[in-house]
Order: sequence, then structure tokens, then C-alpha cells
Amino acid sequence: MRRWYWFFALGSLLLVFGVLVLSLGWGSVNIPPGKVLAVLAHPGRSGLAEAVVVKIRLPRALGALLGGAALGVSGLLLQVFFRNPIVSPYVLGISSGASLAVGILALSTLTAGLSLAPSLLALAAFTGAFTVTAAVTALAPRTRSVVTLLVIGLMFGYVASAVTSILLAFAERERVHGFYLWTFGSFAAMDWGKVAVLAVAGLPLLFFSSLLGKALNAYQGGEEYALSVGINVRRFRVAVVVLSSALAGLVTAFAGPVAFIGLAVPHLARLILRTADNRMLIPAVILLGAAVTGICDLMARQLFCPVELPITAVTSLFGAPLVIGFLLKGKVRM
Repeated sequence: MRRWYWFFALGSLLLVFGVLVLSLGWGSVNIPPGKVLAVLAHPGRSGLAEAVVVKIRLPRALGALLGGAALGVSGLLLQVFFRNPIVSPYVLGISSGASLAVGILALSTLTAGLSLAPSLLALAAFTGAFTVTAAVTALAPRTRSVVTLLVIGLMFGYVASAVTSILLAFAERERVHGFYLWTFGSFAAMDWGKVAVLAVAGLPLLFFSSLLGKALNAYQGGEEYALSVGINVRRFRVAVVVLSSALAGLVTAFAGPVAFIGLAVPHLARLILRTADNRMLIPAVILLGAAVTGICDLMARQLFCPVELPITAVTSLFGAPLVIGFLLKGKVRM
């Protein structure tokens, strides 16, 4: 098992690097892989290839890789925490809560729309995501069925979407267009400032999430078992709520709501590794989430070039058949 895991990890790393190189070279201006590697080795040189790679494509590619890793881990944490295989930030309304908070800032006449400081956008998105996650978590003990919990999460999402629609109705026309495009989901607006915030905040969050592997394994056996092996359940709950909200909100702030990555990637990792050990799954989900999101972003950009698709359209086309296949084959049990 360990040998297979390390083989998988090496293959995933190579896949992520391959997706990065392909994303940097493929576009309206095609740049050979050798030239891409030369630009990455000497980014300070001037020229068309250097400008396209370093200033335009590299921030977007890195944003997609980091964002996919964050969404995948957020989905894994939520699935274990709620003991529900079809839970994800998008399904539970967490992404909608983050979108509402960003919308309040972006559509307000007192702000500068989506050109706000990246750190402020990230803080707003985290606040919205955390509010919804905390509300769903607080109501979870009162529900007798996981289906009821999912419906509650969906209702929170609908309420957040409704309030966002009301804001759109009263907002200035210039801001409505930009925000409306943002709600479709896209990494096209990534720049080095947003990548910096995503990396500075996201990488520590991923690191702290990886430390929860043992606690997640114990929690899968029930709260009583977790307590018996020395897990502080109260702190564990707070940690999962904060980390999952922060990871989902961080991506939503810069790329808009992105569906299915948080739902499908954890199941894909379980299927490939054939294990429920979260100590192994979290690093696997980080790599798979980055690779899958990078591929989906590249497809969104290139399938109908020069028309760019919303990334959620591509991730849904990838994720929905995958989850249906899992359900039909019994890989995901309700």
C-alpha cells in the first residue's frame, strides 16, 4: 500500500507540473514547452513569451492549482465531519454565503467593486462562508437525517442567492455586469496580488488541515470513539468549521463559486487509493484537486476559444457523471 501511495504521489506531482506547463504554453499564442521551461527558469527576461507566461498565464494557472487543492480539502473535511458522502461547500450553501458577502462589498456604492484589495475580498468571503457553515453545524444535532441536513444547507444557499439577487436589482449597472460574470466562476481575473493572498493564506490552511488526519479517522468512528482515543471533539469541530470555511471562502473570493471540485475529488482519491485513511487522503486530495481544477480551467479557456466558458460549467460536466457513476456502482453510500 505504501509503495502504491508513493507511486501515486509521484504520478500526481508530475501530472500537476504537466498541467502547469500546458496551461502556460497553450493559448491564442502557443509557446513550446521548452520555451515555457526557459521562461520559468529566467522569468526576468523581456519578450512576448515572457510577458504572456509571467504576467498573464502563470498567475491564473497557479490560482487554479491552489484553488483546486483548497476546494478539494474543504470538501473532504466536510464529508467526514457531517458523515455524508455528497456534502461539499457548494452543496451546503457555503459558497453562496461567501458570494453574498463578496456581493455586499462589490455592489455597494461605497466600494470599488471587485477591484477591492484581495485581502479584503478574502476576509469578506470567509465571513460569509463561516456564517453559513456555523449555522449548518449548529442545526446538525437537531436533524435526524443527513438528507434533512442537506436540505437545510440548500435552503441557506437559496436565501443567500436571493439576497444577492436583491442587491443586483438595486446596484449600479456597471457593477452588476462585472459581478454577474464573477458568479459564473472563473480564474481569469487572477493576478499576482490575488495569488499572493491565496498562497499566504491557503498554504498554511492546507498544512493545518493535513494535521487533522488522525482526528478525522477517529471521528469517522463516532464522537464517543473519538473521545475515547483522546480527541477533543469540541476543538476538532471548531477546527473543521474554520478550516473548511476559510478554504472555500478564499477560493470563492477570487474565482467565484466553483462547483463539484469539493464533492468529486475526495471520492476520486478514495477510489484510486482504496482507503479511508484521511492521513493519506488529504495529501492525495491536494494533488488531485490541483490537477483536476487546472485541467478544467484549461478546458474552459480553450474548448471554444476565443469564447471562454465558466469553469463551473466544465467542473459540473466532469463531476456530475463521476458522482452518478459512484452512486450506481455503490462507491458512494447514502
